[in-house]
Amino acid sequence: MVLKTFGWSFAVTALGLVAAVLYGGWTAFGVVAILSILEISLSFDNAVVNAGILKKMSAFWQRIFLTVGVLIAVFGMRLVFPVVIVAISAQLGPIEAVDLALTDKDRYQQLVTDAHPAIAAFGGMFLLMIFLDFIFEDRDIKWLGWLERPLAKLGKVDMLSVCIALIVLLVTSMTVATHAHLHAGHADKAETVLLSGIGGLITYMVVGGLSGYFEDKLEEEEEREHEEEEEAQRTGRQKSPVVLAGQAAFFMFLYLEVLDASFSFDGVIGAFAITNDIVLMALGLGIGAMYVRSLTVYLVRQGTLDDYVYLEHGAHYAIGALAVILLVTIQYQISEIITGLVGVVLIAWSFWSSVRRNRALAAAEGDAGSDEKTEVSSGV
Repeated sequence: MVLKTFGWSFAVTALGLVAAVLYGGWTAFGVVAILSILEISLSFDNAVVNAGILKKMSAFWQRIFLTVGVLIAVFGMRLVFPVVIVAISAQLGPIEAVDLALTDKDRYQQLVTDAHPAIAAFGGMFLLMIFLDFIFEDRDIKWLGWLERPLAKLGKVDMLSVCIALIVLLVTSMTVATHAHLHAGHADKAETVLLSGIGGLITYMVVGGLSGYFEDKLEEEEEREHEEEEEAQRTGRQKSPVVLAGQAAFFMFLYLEVLDASFSFDGVIGAFAITNDIVLMALGLGIGAMYVRSLTVYLVRQGTLDDYVYLEHGAHYAIGALAVILLVTIQYQISEIITGLVGVVLIAWSFWSSVRRNRALAAAEGDAGSDEKTEVSSGV
């Protein structure tokens, strides 16, 4: 099972590390290995959240996620994306940007750093909306009940998550604007943050809205399917639920890709703290992305999220922390070690809470069984 799920990841790791040695020797090997570990640690929460979405999709779309999705994640976000943001920020053509990445690495790194406010604002707002929508939803299972119960009540207010997200964005842009008055040359930074943040918010609402719409439609169709089966066969409308399922899965797939892109922002930016070589960056982050993909499918197939019910909560709290960190990094530098540890600690905490819950339930069932046996024995 492990080999089947992680086989491609192992193969890509071997090829990537060999390519690194051939490209830059053992130093490059070490850099790629560190980048791979960085990407996995920063994106573990991504895998948990992805698994919660992917388990709703068919085996076909899970395979699409592992094939086409990997191409988008590895080549799109880890290789093309850094080049694209440099091309846009420096107003260069794609070929010029690639040439700059390969020939003038220091200048390339500086341009990516200059584009960080826009990237952080877009990704931060997208991730913040995911977190807010999660904590404002009333759930049967609550991890931090003292916090989640009152938040669920507040969540009954329409559009509350959007209002809070906009307030956070407004405060962030105003803080940047205030800072810009004290530092010459940053006058347009606040506008960039504001526009990029709104773009992240709109992207979340469009992609998430379409995904939710088709998912709801699919559930409605499945509920009516057994009642309308004979009529569907007679009138030839037998394929409509399949088409709808395809639409629902497509938009969930699109949502997953945008989500993965948002999670990738911190990894791509953080990678520049280790190297400004675009080839090594693509190799290291690409290997890490493969493991995140495989881990997502493993969690789905093993039913881990069903067994450890608080994992999804921990991952969403990690998303909230990452969103705040991204927005803070617009003005202040935060170590990638802190960014990675926050997610790992929250998920580890939620995992341990799940284990304790399972033990408590098992103990309660054992006590109930003993009581029943005692009653039977007394009756005899």
